[in-house]
Amino acid sequence: MRKLLPLIGTPSGSHPGGRSAMTCRFRCGDACFHEVPNTSSNEYVGDVIAGALSRRSMMRAAAVVTVAAAGAGTVTLAGAPEANAAPAAQAAARGKHKGARGLRFTPVAPNTRDAVVVPEGYRQNVVIRWGEPILRGAPAFDPEKQTARAQAGQFGYNNDFLALLPLPGERGRQLLVANHEYTDEVLMFRGYDPDNPTREQVEIAWAAHGLSAVVVEEDRRTGKLTPVTRHHLNRRVTATTEFRLTGPAAGSDLVKTSADRSGTKVLGTLNNCSGGTTPWGTTLHGEENFNQYFANGSRATDKRYGLGTGATERKWERFDKRFDVAQEPNEVHRFGYVVEFDPYDPHSTPRKHTALGRFKHEAATVRLTHDGRPVVYSGDDERFDYFYKFVGSKRMKKGTSRAVREHNLSLLDEGTLYVAKLTGDSPAIEIDGTGTLPGDGEFDGSGQWIPLVTATADGAVSHVPGMTAEEVCVFTRLAGDKVGATKMDRPEDIEPSPVTGKVYVALTNNSNRGKAGYAGPDEANPRPGNKHGHVLELTERWNRPESTSFAWSLFLVAGDPQDPATYFAGFPKDAVSPISCPDNVAFDPHGNLWLSTDGNALGSHDGLFGVAVKGDRRGELKQFLTVPTGAETCGPVIQDRRVLVSVQHPGEVDGASVDEPASTWPDGPGTIVRPAVVAVWRADGRDIGV
Repeated sequence: MRKLLPLIGTPSGSHPGGRSAMTCRFRCGDACFHEVPNTSSNEYVGDVIAGALSRRSMMRAAAVVTVAAAGAGTVTLAGAPEANAAPAAQAAARGKHKGARGLRFTPVAPNTRDAVVVPEGYRQNVVIRWGEPILRGAPAFDPEKQTARAQAGQFGYNNDFLALLPLPGERGRQLLVANHEYTDEVLMFRGYDPDNPTREQVEIAWAAHGLSAVVVEEDRRTGKLTPVTRHHLNRRVTATTEFRLTGPAAGSDLVKTSADRSGTKVLGTLNNCSGGTTPWGTTLHGEENFNQYFANGSRATDKRYGLGTGATERKWERFDKRFDVAQEPNEVHRFGYVVEFDPYDPHSTPRKHTALGRFKHEAATVRLTHDGRPVVYSGDDERFDYFYKFVGSKRMKKGTSRAVREHNLSLLDEGTLYVAKLTGDSPAIEIDGTGTLPGDGEFDGSGQWIPLVTATADGAVSHVPGMTAEEVCVFTRLAGDKVGATKMDRPEDIEPSPVTGKVYVALTNNSNRGKAGYAGPDEANPRPGNKHGHVLELTERWNRPESTSFAWSLFLVAGDPQDPATYFAGFPKDAVSPISCPDNVAFDPHGNLWLSTDGNALGSHDGLFGVAVKGDRRGELKQFLTVPTGAETCGPVIQDRRVLVSVQHPGEVDGASVDEPASTWPDGPGTIVRPAVVAVWRADGRDIGV
């Protein structure tokens, strides 16, 4: 008898949002079970009401409300692990073309299979796994004989953000860049003792963090991708690689340590989550939950970043004093930045850009102004924290000469950093926490980008009273507090559409909203106990990314479509897939938005979804794949004929270990579970979803 999968409710034993306790331990240091760092008394969206209804047609509003109400009801069950296509698939199939262009596939049903499940007519392969050698001299992976030296030449652990870059002159090849967010030592080492890790285990973990660059090659007969080992562009960046600190905080007393009295050289990068690519050929990587690596945080100069007061989970402070705030109080100030990496120059020194601010960067995505200046969007992945943008003042140059590349590598050191403040346009009484749309038919309003700091070649100027420019760049959260930024429900990945210019913000969840002592629902975060998250659509004034004002609306309010509190841009809710906890976002060549999820609170495994953002199918959302037991879907790359995803932390289920695995993916019984990158393509070789 098949076990039915409940759609409403949190899986037994999991943390808020559907994550396992093990994931919370190793990925973010149990952030959801600590006090929310933001205790400021900023205004919330619901506190500032424009009063007047928007100019949208009331007839259109009524129609949308009717559609939303039609989905009301109680959900009792979803498809079992081996169920046929969900009702959403059947409803969508009634359409003339079975979906928007780029989304014409049969949706994958919610399931709990220990596999990557893809639509009918699609194929997949594992591109590269944790531990596969990519550098010359690196040995084959042997989990029983792993060493730090070996790991430093092998693909790292828990891949997250992915970029596939062109490789001119090498037909059929591309350059894959991957983040390695964090390590889970319990699933890496047999018999691991969390109270007494060995130096070798710690050094392996240092080497498993960071970034990987590896050339991959397409098999034109099958569509699969395979790594090209020992290519001269293959590279590993780890927790001990030298980085250059740039921007207003570089060289300040706030970032100087006993090992680096210049305040400009940092060893390593930690907890790289999502990222972005730049028009000048580099990749950006957001350092997210860096706080969990530093012990004895009671000695920290501020309490806004969630530092623990005692020992850390991994005990790195026993082997390097820089991870002990009591001994090196400024080392923690050297993490939490956007990292820039030049994958085409294997000898380059990666940079940490302090002008983009220090917080839990989930991502960093770039759009150019009409005159060629970079605009970078980034979210701070914390409950009740903010999202930001940086507007550069220098223009990008075209070309590949050393002088041009050096100029472009400095683009993110000069410009202005802003934080977002949102205002709702509906009366407060209409935002009642039920998810019912307000009278104008949408959760929407206007917003301002509030300047925090401006950096120039001659110095930097703070726009925050009582804070220097260096302080704004190091204690950016405090700066956001002071200027009254809007507290959001974990703003994560932010991506501007290459087709429309609209900007999409994934807000993963916030189980604390509405609890005693915390803010209740507001128009931009309309649900208490928000365990499913939502997606905000932002339109810059005049569609210019450098604008200081914008309009916004909630494009998607996630959850089961039969829950009346959900919203899919007005699209009929009997024709969409259920979705929970949107995290990473990307666009396909047709302009559709793709969403990966983290911590599905509907009882199914996490997955990847495509949704139309324009036309008469706007809001049509369809599930493209699911990932194995315990895993999260990360780093989607959507090309014409290929989809790439990171399968992160497979098998990360409470109580699991090397000896008692919860998953045997990707290599089957008798093998160690391994995070990996997966490629998916159509069996007939045609474009995805057409």
